[in-house]
Amino acid sequence: MRVLIACEMSGRVRDAFKALGHDAWSCDILPTEVAGNHIQGDVLKVINQDWDLMIAHPPCTHLAVSGAKHFWKKEKEQEEALEFVTYLMNAPIPRIVIENPVSVISSRIRKPDQIIQPWMFGDEYQKTTCLWLKNVPLLQPTKIVGKGEFVVTPSGKRLPKWYSDNKSAKNRSMTFPGIAAAMADQWSKIVVEQLEMF
Repeated sequence: MRVLIACEMSGRVRDAFKALGHDAWSCDILPTEVAGNHIQGDVLKVINQDWDLMIAHPPCTHLAVSGAKHFWKKEKEQEEALEFVTYLMNAPIPRIVIENPVSVISSRIRKPDQIIQPWMFGDEYQKTTCLWLKNVPLLQPTKIVGKGEFVVTPSGKRLPKWYSDNKSAKNRSMTFPGIAAAMADQWSKIVVEQLEMF
C-alpha cells in the first residue's frame, strides 16, 4: 500500500505505517526530523502519484479557533489556508484523512467526521483533534487512559499541562504516538482488504 503523509516533518505517522511494511512517505516544505522516506517540497506537486491513502496535517496557524482573536488581521492568509485544505480534500486519492485541531474548517467547509483525544489511544494527554474522512472508517479507541494534568494560567484559562509547558508550536502540533499507531493499524487493514478485492 502506498501512503502519503502530507505536511508532516516529524515522521511519526509515516514511520507507524512503514513499521507495518507499507510504502509510506511524508511530505513537507521542511526537511524531515527523522531519517526516512521524505519528500521535501510542495505536496501539491506529488499528490497525483497514485497513492492509496493520504493523511494530511495542513498547517493550522490561520485556521485553529485558538487564534480566533487574530482572525480579523489575517483574512487573506485564512482564505489561502482554507483553499489548501479544500484542495487536499478533493485530491485524486481514493482514501483521504484531514487532521486538524478545532478550526474554521468546521464552519467554512464542513464539520469533522470524528473528534478524538490522545487519551483514547494510550497517551495521557488532552488535545482535541478533528478528523475529516473520505472512504476510511472512524478510528476506534485502543486504550482509554487518564487525561493528564491541567494548569490554570494567570488569566484564568485552563490548559493541559503538556501544552502549557511546551512553547514550541511545532512540537505541540505533532501527532501523539498512540494515534499514529492506531491510524496505521486500523486503516491499513481496511485499505489492504479493499486492494486485495481488485
